[in-house]
Amino acid sequence: MSTPRLIPLPDQPDNTPWPTKAWPEAFDTNGFDRARSEQAIAFAFSDAAHEKMGETHAFLAVQRGKIVLERYAEGRDQTTTFPSWSKAKSITQALIGILVREGLIDINAPANVPEWQAADDPRRAITLDQLLRMSSGLKFTEDYVDSGVSDVIEMLFGAGSDDVAAHAANFPLEHEIDTFWNYSSGTSNIVARLASSALDKPGSAFEAWMFEQLFTPLGMRSPQPKFDAAGTFIGSSFCYATARDFARFGLLYMRDGVWDGQRILPQGWVDYARTPTKTPPEEPMGYGAHWWLGIAGPDSFSANGYEGQFTVCVPSLDLVMVRHGKSEAGETGDAVRAWLADMADCFRT
Repeated sequence: MSTPRLIPLPDQPDNTPWPTKAWPEAFDTNGFDRARSEQAIAFAFSDAAHEKMGETHAFLAVQRGKIVLERYAEGRDQTTTFPSWSKAKSITQALIGILVREGLIDINAPANVPEWQAADDPRRAITLDQLLRMSSGLKFTEDYVDSGVSDVIEMLFGAGSDDVAAHAANFPLEHEIDTFWNYSSGTSNIVARLASSALDKPGSAFEAWMFEQLFTPLGMRSPQPKFDAAGTFIGSSFCYATARDFARFGLLYMRDGVWDGQRILPQGWVDYARTPTKTPPEEPMGYGAHWWLGIAGPDSFSANGYEGQFTVCVPSLDLVMVRHGKSEAGETGDAVRAWLADMADCFRT
């Protein structure tokens, strides 16, 4: 498969300070259809929206490095921490990128997973790249409704919760490696354990490293990553943060992994995240490497989480959008994704 041509990532405008300490704001800008956007926001936060798209708890939009739209539901504000759910997968991808930058891990080498090291185990050939692209071939059922087989519920809240990576790593191959795409939170927890193993830093030591290398340089003070009893960051699902801090994370990716002159992610890592992986025809969105593709235009890429958590980057618009709420899957989730696409269209003037 040929590599698609990616829209270049925009630079931080010279006259816009980096939001390491405080976000620059431009609520009076006329660079987009403000009336249309505010009408859409008003609906999303109204009681009338609940049946169509569920509850919206927070929304903000950053264009050209400045906050231009921001609203919170009653009882929530700029200091409220919101669940990441699977947005944590994209944070996990960033942590792997930092290790690549430091030469501590090779995504193209077979992943160093202890459970796969027997000489006759075909899983020992799985690479970290294939894990990041959800193309390992491992069996895993990603179902959040506990009405049948749900490997993710069993991993996060059942028998696998004390050691999420070991639980996931013990699943067998269901498909030939690198031939089948299967979205899997278990895969992400295997990746998170690989990150801490590369550093030999589990638990609190790994959390300190996360802040030192990623969160603190960006000015992200609110993150609350969660760990299992084995000391593995539950990188599939659990990193709480404020909407403004999730926007900082999105801006890092919009700026090609560079923050205020400091390269946080290695050259090309963001392009790697947004280069498409082959997905089944029935999958409505594209997928890159632990980032989703296409939610708000063909060049967009996003960190998506259960019940409607989103951090969306649209390079052609220099736009980052963050949405948090409580929206079911199915038609309600589809409506939230359509609403985000409509919000992006407000900036296409």
